[in-house]
Amino acid sequence: MEDERSRSILQLMVKEGLVPSPEEEEKRKNVVEQLKKIVMAWVKRVAWQRLLPRQDIAATSATVLTYGSYALGVHGPESDIDALCIGPYFATMAEDFFVVLYSMLKSRPEVSEIHCVQDAKVPLMRFKFDGISMDLPYTRLKVLAVTENVDIFNPFFLSDIGETGWKSLSGVRANKRICQLVPNLEKFQSMLRCVKLWAKRRGVYGNLNGFLGGVHLAILAAFVCQCDPNASLSALISNFFKTFALWPWPTPVVLRDGMSQHTINPTETQLFMPIRLPCNPYEYCRCNITKNTFYKIRAELLRGHNLTKDLLKSDFDNILEPFPYTQTYTRFVKIFVSASKQDELGDWVGWIKSRFRCLILKLEEVQGLCDPNPAEYIDLDVAEPNVVFYWGLQPGKTNVIDIESLREDFWRNISNGYQGLLRRMELSIVQASQLAKYAQFDTLSRKGTKASWKMSDCNQQRIPIYSQHLPHYVVGYLSTNGDSEYRSAGDAPLKFKTQSMAAALDNELTQQTYNARCHKRKIMDNFITSIKCKFLASNPLLLISETEAAGVAKK
Repeated sequence: MEDERSRSILQLMVKEGLVPSPEEEEKRKNVVEQLKKIVMAWVKRVAWQRLLPRQDIAATSATVLTYGSYALGVHGPESDIDALCIGPYFATMAEDFFVVLYSMLKSRPEVSEIHCVQDAKVPLMRFKFDGISMDLPYTRLKVLAVTENVDIFNPFFLSDIGETGWKSLSGVRANKRICQLVPNLEKFQSMLRCVKLWAKRRGVYGNLNGFLGGVHLAILAAFVCQCDPNASLSALISNFFKTFALWPWPTPVVLRDGMSQHTINPTETQLFMPIRLPCNPYEYCRCNITKNTFYKIRAELLRGHNLTKDLLKSDFDNILEPFPYTQTYTRFVKIFVSASKQDELGDWVGWIKSRFRCLILKLEEVQGLCDPNPAEYIDLDVAEPNVVFYWGLQPGKTNVIDIESLREDFWRNISNGYQGLLRRMELSIVQASQLAKYAQFDTLSRKGTKASWKMSDCNQQRIPIYSQHLPHYVVGYLSTNGDSEYRSAGDAPLKFKTQSMAAALDNELTQQTYNARCHKRKIMDNFITSIKCKFLASNPLLLISETEAAGVAKK
C-alpha cells in the first residue's frame, strides 16, 4: 500500500512539472560545462596579464561549483542555476572577476541580461546563459590551481578566506554535506521536491519574507531521512509533518554526522526555529523567522500532520491546496515596486526584499498579525515594469494603520546603503473585496512565487513592449501567445495578429511624433492618441469587434 502511494506521489510530481525532462537536464549540464571552460580561459588570461611565469600560467586553473536546488538535484524545468566561481590567489574580485570575466561573458552570444551586483552581502554577477538564469558569486583560495574536485572542506583552503569568501562557500559546502549524510539520495530528493511544493503552495517558503528557505527545508528533510532510512516516500512525507509539527522548538535541528557533539549556544534561544548547518564550524542557518511567521509555519505543519497521520487516508492533493488568502484576511498591505526599465527592476526588488524583515516586525508591532505572502504579482494595468506584494492583515491592536508613517519609515530603511538610483516603492492598504476579481490571486502559488502572474482582468500574461525609437515609451504589450496588444485612446487594450504590426505602429508613431515637435507631455499624449486611432481604423488585421473598431474610427 505504501509503495502504491509512493508511486502516486511520483506521478503527482511529474504532473505538477517538478521534474525536468532529459533534454532540459542535458541543457543545464551543458551550460555549466560551457561556463567552466570560459572560467578556465579567463584565469589563463588573468595569469598572463599579471605576468606570471610561463610554467605558472600553464599550471593555474579555476573552476565552477554549483549549489542550491540544482546541486541538490531538486531543481525544476524553470529553476535558476546557482554557481560559485572559485579562482586562485592572484585573481581579484574587483579587477579580474567584475571586469575581465564580465567582459568575456558579455561578449558571448549565449549570454544575455548580464549585470554586476557588487553591493550585495555576497557580490555576484547575474545573467542568462542560453536562456537559463544564473547567479555567479566569486571567491579565491590561496593556491595556484583550483581543480574541479577541490576539497572545500579542507581547513588549509579555508584559512584567511575572509567573510565574503566564507559566505560564498557556505552554500556549496552545506549542499555537498547534506548529500553525503542522507542514507538514500533519490528518496531524499523526491521528498524534498514535495516538501518545497507544499511550502510554496501554503505560503511558507521564502527566507526574506520570514519563512523557510531552501537550505532550511533541505536540512529538515535530511533529518527525517536519517531518522528512518528504510521508510517509503509516502512514509517520509508523513514523518516530516509529524516530526516538526510536534518538535519542541526552539530545540535545534542537527543532522547526525558521526563527528560533532552538539552543545547549546546561549544565542540559540533567540531563534524561533534554529537549524544547524551540517559542516564545520557548525553555524546556524541565516533565519528571518518572526513570531507571526513562526505561528503560521507551525500551523501549516500541524495541518499537514493531520492530513497525513493516517497513511491509508492520506490525501496529498489536499496538502498542496493553495493557501486561501482572500478567504482568510479582510485587508492587505500592498507593496508596489517599479522601475523605468525591466533590467533595473530585479536589483531594486531584490534590495527591497532584503529589507522586508524590518517592515514585518513593524507591522507586527502596530497591527499584531501580519502574513507576508511571498508570492510576487505583476500589475499589468501599470505601464512600467513592476512587482506587487500583498500581505494579509488580521484585525489586531488597531484597525487603523498610519500607512504614510509606515511608508516613510520603510523608505528610510531601504534608502540607507543602496548604491544605485532609488526607484519607486509605494505602500497602501487594500480590502480583500478589491482582490476578488483577480481569479488567480489564491492560485498563484501553484506555479511558484516569482513574479509571473498578472493582476488584471485579461486572461493572459502580458509584458510591456518598449518603443525602439522613443526612450522609455511603452507602445503596448505582448501576451504569452505571441499576440501584441496596444492601448487605444480608451482603457481597453487592442490586439494585433503579428509582431510586425507592433513595429509598424511604433515606426508610424515615431515619425509623426518627431515631425510634430510636441514638447509638452500633454500635447504629446493627445497627438499619439490621434495617430493610433487613424492607424487602427485603417488596418483590417486588428483582432477587435466591429463595434469596437467603429468606436475607434469615430473617435
